[in-house]
Amino acid sequence: MAKPKAAGARNTPARARRLLDIVNGSWMSQATYVAAYLGIPDLLADGARSGEGLARATNAHAPSLRRLMRALVTIGICRDQGDGIYQLTTMGSLLRSDTADSLRAWTLYWGGSLWPIWGNLLHSVMTGKSARTLTTESDRFEQLDANPEAAKVFNQAMVELTRLDSVSVARACNFSGMKRIVDVGGGYGELLGVILQANPDLHGVLFDRKHAIEEARLHMQAASVADRCEFVVGDFFESIPVEADAYILKSVIHDWNDQKSMAILHNCRRAMHDRARILLVERIVPRQLTMSAAHRAIARGDLNMLTVMGGQERTEEEYRRLLEAAELSVKGVVPAGPVFSVIEAAR
Repeated sequence: MAKPKAAGARNTPARARRLLDIVNGSWMSQATYVAAYLGIPDLLADGARSGEGLARATNAHAPSLRRLMRALVTIGICRDQGDGIYQLTTMGSLLRSDTADSLRAWTLYWGGSLWPIWGNLLHSVMTGKSARTLTTESDRFEQLDANPEAAKVFNQAMVELTRLDSVSVARACNFSGMKRIVDVGGGYGELLGVILQANPDLHGVLFDRKHAIEEARLHMQAASVADRCEFVVGDFFESIPVEADAYILKSVIHDWNDQKSMAILHNCRRAMHDRARILLVERIVPRQLTMSAAHRAIARGDLNMLTVMGGQERTEEEYRRLLEAAELSVKGVVPAGPVFSVIEAAR
């Protein structure tokens, strides 16, 4: 007599399909990357076009491009109007290069620069080290100084991500009584620009490597705050601009392991006067993760830091220990929207 099946066996096909969706999910990232790289959303910005017309405009293999377009329909980037005519969706418009809410640069960065590094996640899990050094010579950002195109994609990608939370972060920070703030590793200055717009008496210092500062002036001019911003080229592993009332580090410390993070924080401490504050803007890992979308984003970010930079997302307690080891005292932790928190510390 056959043994009865386990109660959960009836759900096995559904579980298997869910797992296959997860395992096979990388195809969506690459299909979206190729669409962004070829500029298909820009080509569709003025209206629907045929697959053949898109192939001619992108110099792509027409039958293969039509297959890509069909795939983009299934994930909501495009809409099939029939007879091989494709229209851009509202979500697909986020991949255009000329929109204020574009995510094109992040798509190019994730699907291009990060793609081969993530293929070596096993190396990072086994060694605890960044896999970037398997594909490049360094796990730091100096290589961007010599590669303007890669630097532009990276820095614009950081603008796109920061833009999603900059207003919430600016509101969460208390700048009362302050006159001068430094955005450490601030890229093009997306966050600093929002802060200066909201605080007309503040003056800012945008501090980053050469690859960011050269374009940052234009970004801050567009935000109408360039007249209240100083642009300083440097390396936060060497020194930090002095005599500011606050030092903002958004998504900086999570890039690095404890040793390198300590070096950055020590340099901040040396630059601070007695009443100055450090404002770390970071994701904080909860004590226990669940299957929520928010927690998946934290886990993805954590593995991205491990694989790409050798860094990590941290719990509140881990940030407290790190700051205390750098002779800094935590004064408060404030939520800054659904993603980030602001950790305020002083000497």
